[in-house]
Amino acid sequence: MGQSASTQSAKPLFSSSSSRRAKPPHSTSSSSGASANRQPAAMAEGDAASPIAGASPARDNTSDLPDECLAIVFQFLGAGDRKRCSLVCRRWLAVEGQSRHRLALDARAALLEAAPTIFARFDAVSKLALKCDRRADSIGDEAIALIAVRCPNLTRLKLRACRAVTDAGMASVAKHCPGLRKLSVGSCRFGFSGIEAVVRGCALLEQLSIKRLRGLPDTFATGGAVVGAASLRSMCLKELYNGQCFAPLIAGSPNIKTLRLIRCTGDWDRLLEDIADKVPGIIEVHLEKLQVSDRGLAVLSSCNNLEILHLVKTPECTDAGLATVAERCHRLRKVHIDGWKTNRIGDEGLIVVARQCPNLQELVLIGVNPTARSLGLIASNCRNLERLALCSSDTFGDPEITCIASKCMSLKKLCIKGCPVSDQGMEALAEGCPKLVKVKVKKCRGVTPGCADWLMTRRVGMLAVNLDVIGPTEQQEASRESRILENNEQLIDQIGAVDLLPSSSNSRLPPWKTRMGFSTGENLVVSALRRWSRGGSNSNST
Repeated sequence: MGQSASTQSAKPLFSSSSSRRAKPPHSTSSSSGASANRQPAAMAEGDAASPIAGASPARDNTSDLPDECLAIVFQFLGAGDRKRCSLVCRRWLAVEGQSRHRLALDARAALLEAAPTIFARFDAVSKLALKCDRRADSIGDEAIALIAVRCPNLTRLKLRACRAVTDAGMASVAKHCPGLRKLSVGSCRFGFSGIEAVVRGCALLEQLSIKRLRGLPDTFATGGAVVGAASLRSMCLKELYNGQCFAPLIAGSPNIKTLRLIRCTGDWDRLLEDIADKVPGIIEVHLEKLQVSDRGLAVLSSCNNLEILHLVKTPECTDAGLATVAERCHRLRKVHIDGWKTNRIGDEGLIVVARQCPNLQELVLIGVNPTARSLGLIASNCRNLERLALCSSDTFGDPEITCIASKCMSLKKLCIKGCPVSDQGMEALAEGCPKLVKVKVKKCRGVTPGCADWLMTRRVGMLAVNLDVIGPTEQQEASRESRILENNEQLIDQIGAVDLLPSSSNSRLPPWKTRMGFSTGENLVVSALRRWSRGGSNSNST
């Protein structure tokens, strides 16, 4: 019956379609008839295309795929698509859960009740992030212990604002997750004992990041020998009060390659002596807003394998300390210096870097005032220099950029922000730096959009120029916002800590503050006016 009905309806549908194409498009009767018969036509065509008339609907060919292949397909999907695929059928739900290795959960107290069900489905999780809102009650030791038992294969764990977790909870993690390789904790309230338990119990631990840990005592005294981790490769301490209690742990881990100390209280010169003496193989050092002086840099110079050095807002470090490091660490590849407008690091230290570090590939100078005297030596001696950034420098002008253009043969990326360069200096890039592929110019009043267009034309499309000029309206807005921010130093620290470029001491507003949402509406108007002005200048030139 169904088959004959389909067959009978197919003939008039095809004829109706033919007659519809023959009639004028304003024919109302034919168009209404066509719309009424459109759905049966599709069904008829499907029946005609099927190899056997009246056959049952096509079977699901994905059922022939092994679970392993289906899991591989799921790995190419995003989080949202994976969730939707898990709703297709029970098999897909099971395969998706068993093949998910990365999981991020809201770590509120209610997670304790849901944890057994969640980890019964996701039983292969190896990377887990537990984040709680700072205004809510977080999970405690019972929940973290339950999760540790359910995730014995855990290799990465991130805890954020889990304030109810104590040292006992971290001991449970160490006991049930011996394969843990990476631990990152932030805004938690357990103390040194919890971290030490993980270091002792997880013999494969490679990366340890500790930020804003609130459970550290005011004074620290080791009750016994502090055991480090031979497997530890990277250590990061950020915004810790009395973070010096971790210095013995660092010194007890002889294979550390990366050390980051950011905004930790206390004098670190003496502690760096012990660290550098026992961990001589350090390759990367990041010191930011830290009480460290040339004495500490002299100690770090004993790490002959040092390749990456970041000195960010360390006002006690001078040219002498930088020179000491450069004279002994000839393998330096990346040097980032934020002088914080103190003028304590300048040409003298950079000249030693130029003479002693021929392998330099990346140089970032913020709030430093170099001249052509040091930059010329860097350009001549550091033949592998590929990335150069100069920000908020009062001395980097047209002579300096001309020097860079004529001598940096390997330079690929150049960033200039808030420097007194002009169109005349930028024109030197048209012929120099043959390997240059990208130039960023921000907040340089002397550089105009016309120069950027001309530069790209001269380089025959092989150079990308990102120009962000500052107009009169933006200058007024920048001055107003700068005055607002000066009254809130805490906000500056919170925002400036996550950006490479520091807050400028003058009235010009760095673009990252604009991106954070200050005066969004006015910035949109300024952008529109800038586009109109560019359009007007182009039309006038033609």
